[in-house]
Amino acid sequence: MPETYLTQVDFRDLPNWKSENYEEAINSFVNSCQSSKTKKIYSELCLKAEQVQDFKVFLESEFNVYSIASSDARDEGLLTGYYEPSLKGSLVKKEPYIYPIYNEPKDLVSVDLISIYPDLKNYRLRGRVEGKKLVPYYTRAQTKEGMIDAEVICYTDSKVDLFFLEVQGSGRVNLDTGETLFIGFANQNGHKYSSIGKYLINMGEIAKEDISLQSIRSWFKENPQRVDEVLHHNESVVFFQERDHAASGSLGVVLTPERSVAVDRNFIPLGSMLFLDAKINNQNVSRVVMAEDTGGAIKGSLRADMFFGSSNEAQMSAGRLKSPLKLWILLPKESE
Repeated sequence: MPETYLTQVDFRDLPNWKSENYEEAINSFVNSCQSSKTKKIYSELCLKAEQVQDFKVFLESEFNVYSIASSDARDEGLLTGYYEPSLKGSLVKKEPYIYPIYNEPKDLVSVDLISIYPDLKNYRLRGRVEGKKLVPYYTRAQTKEGMIDAEVICYTDSKVDLFFLEVQGSGRVNLDTGETLFIGFANQNGHKYSSIGKYLINMGEIAKEDISLQSIRSWFKENPQRVDEVLHHNESVVFFQERDHAASGSLGVVLTPERSVAVDRNFIPLGSMLFLDAKINNQNVSRVVMAEDTGGAIKGSLRADMFFGSSNEAQMSAGRLKSPLKLWILLPKESE
């Protein structure tokens, strides 16, 4: 596994630092400070931030900034995007609402290995008990209604929309009664995430340079008879739980569009303040963001997934974002 290196730099070395919206940056930090993980990293700075009058001075006087680099020289970094999907649904199974959105299965066992193998503190073993053995949980192809011991939150009208809901990790379901359900990640079946985009590229169905959320959706519309084949390539299944507010990440705080990112917690602490430099919607973007979420496809120290919100524009921006990425981390001056 590549190693990660931190090198302290000056704020003046950050791209376009003088044009940052410092007030927005501090507001996103204060929002993240609702979580215990952010408070653990930044301690009393969370309280100080609420009383700030000069946001730029606060950042430059209370934080040190470090560039993040990988020992793998080929790792140039990658920024992608995600959004909060909006699905149609019903609490009752009826046409066209026939695809179940599951709560966490009662027969899904999650084993924390840290007590036995401290080196595996960031990993969990998931499965189900069969006799006296823990065996792999059901794959996507095997997950049929009635087979798994799980309650159904509601039903939706599109297995493709449901799949992308799993990829995003949270969303909202507009019920046929006029009500709206907010749902978020509860657990996962333990199988490794496999990209259907890469599968379609390898099968010669979509050119690598053309792959995006939009091109994949278009391919599904043109090839409805092959939907299951492609979806089942990803054996990973996400289970959900109801929430009382809009999209929140792994920290449990409401995500801020274009200020919240998902990271690999094996390399970047959840709750940390980051600064990124990338190209978004064909424009150079440099700004402070908060590491507030994780994702099965987010692997490595120079990898991030930016949250864009829940609008149609958010879906478009997230679906086509694939940019080289540079990352820095901001830590309290008293920390090492």
